Amino acid sequence: MEQEQVKKPVKITETVLRDAHQSLIATRMPTSEMLPIIGKMDQVGYNAVEMWGGATFDASLRFLHEDPWDRLRKLRAGFKNTKLQMLFRGQNILGYSHYSDDVVEYFVQKSIANGIDIIRIFDCLNDMRNLETAVKATKKEGGHAQVALSYTLGDAYTQEYWMNIAKDIENMGADSICIKDMAGLLVPYEADKLIRALKSSTKLPIDLHTHYTSGVASMTQLKAVEAGCDIIDCAISPFALGTSQPATEVMVKTFQGTPYDTGLDLNLLSEIADYFRPYREECLKSGLMSTKVLGVNIKTLMYQVPGGMLSNMVSQLKEQHAESKYDEVLKEVPQVRKDFGEPPLVTPSSQIVGTQAVMNVLLGEHYKVATEQTKDFLCGKYGKTVKPFNAEVQKKIIGDAEVITCRPADKIPPMLPKFEEEVKAWKQQPEDTLTYALFPKVALDFFKYRQAQQTGVDVAKADTKNGAYPA
Repeated sequence: MEQEQVKKPVKITETVLRDAHQSLIATRMPTSEMLPIIGKMDQVGYNAVEMWGGATFDASLRFLHEDPWDRLRKLRAGFKNTKLQMLFRGQNILGYSHYSDDVVEYFVQKSIANGIDIIRIFDCLNDMRNLETAVKATKKEGGHAQVALSYTLGDAYTQEYWMNIAKDIENMGADSICIKDMAGLLVPYEADKLIRALKSSTKLPIDLHTHYTSGVASMTQLKAVEAGCDIIDCAISPFALGTSQPATEVMVKTFQGTPYDTGLDLNLLSEIADYFRPYREECLKSGLMSTKVLGVNIKTLMYQVPGGMLSNMVSQLKEQHAESKYDEVLKEVPQVRKDFGEPPLVTPSSQIVGTQAVMNVLLGEHYKVATEQTKDFLCGKYGKTVKPFNAEVQKKIIGDAEVITCRPADKIPPMLPKFEEEVKAWKQQPEDTLTYALFPKVALDFFKYRQAQQTGVDVAKADTKNGAYPA
């Protein structure tokens, strides 16, 4: 009994400046909305504030006409006592395909030089080879490398799997581990078992990142903390719940007066919530925040399919006037996932599996047609899946195409010199090369817009497109 009363305050990472608004308003919060409150946020004593990476980079350029590097520098200047954290897609950096090692290393270097303290690095397949370069680069630059496990369910994902991968992460030199439950699939008592298993296999601190999509996230965090979880990701209440994270104030109050007491000041958190509440109301009135993302989607738990993947499949069926096939597609998803090596369903594997399930049902034949992404996936260009591909399916889709078994980035020659050359006419800072490397078309449109703002010559007006953004 005495052991239970040993003080073990849980730490909180605040997500309102990154994942919370990415989840609820498609990453549209401008820097100007953030700056007035960061002085107060800096007084809280958060473990970290997640404020960069993920989709913020693309959305800043594409929709807000903001330089994401400028946002990072401004927030770094304001957060004098708080660590800043970003999300990094392994060898994909912040894009949607693999980059060469020199680009990954340069991006990490510049991120830390401009103010990032903690880099959360993940891979959609949990292929550790796709994390090595980013982890090494983060350590070299003096940053904190947190490796995130893309949490999922399936025959292959046993406690032994998670325990072994945690050991691999520790051996890689990471500083902490994050359980990245992007679909809200981790239920409370499973969280208890998972945290205890991880704690028995690694000494690294464990952070739990989950989403409220399925309605269980607060209970899951409670059981995780009781089991030994060190850090939980939360969002200040106006941007919490729905497809976002549990509310910061609620979790602080939950642990108040217990051995896990965060020690955070609820009055200060209430002032921060008061600041964001009018902006939430504006987002609801304008339609930027849809009520669809604020409810509980129990189908996430029933079909083990993330909310974003469900909406994407519905959209594809609507385009083909085939909404009646929805249930048939849901039943097809587990089979496609099994044929494709049982990957976690997170970008981009979720889109690959979901799109293939839709095509299989609409065409009435399995794997009659496949996208280029699917072909690349089955050629090993995204990495190694936890289970082997279905050999018959692989043969039907890619024929005799080469299947790579090495780390995918080993096949990519250095790309940085090419990007440097292509962007030199527009370059105003070293970081512009990286902006262009990740999003060439969007970057050039932004550079034209920036030049127009600086010179008054509107070179961007005819060229800048405000295209659809995959939220």
